[in-house]
Amino acid sequence: MVHDPKKNQNNEEYILKDNAKTKTGAGLIIGVILSGLYFE
Repeated sequence: MVHDPKKNQNNEEYILKDNAKTKTGAGLIIGVILSGLYFE
């Protein structure tokens, strides 16, 4: 197996972007729940 640093870098970037999306989604869900409780 040939080690391709460029391919590895792209994979790491994808994981980081995916992680950022997950955090943003979780933040939005928490924000909606908190605002829902606040306005009750």
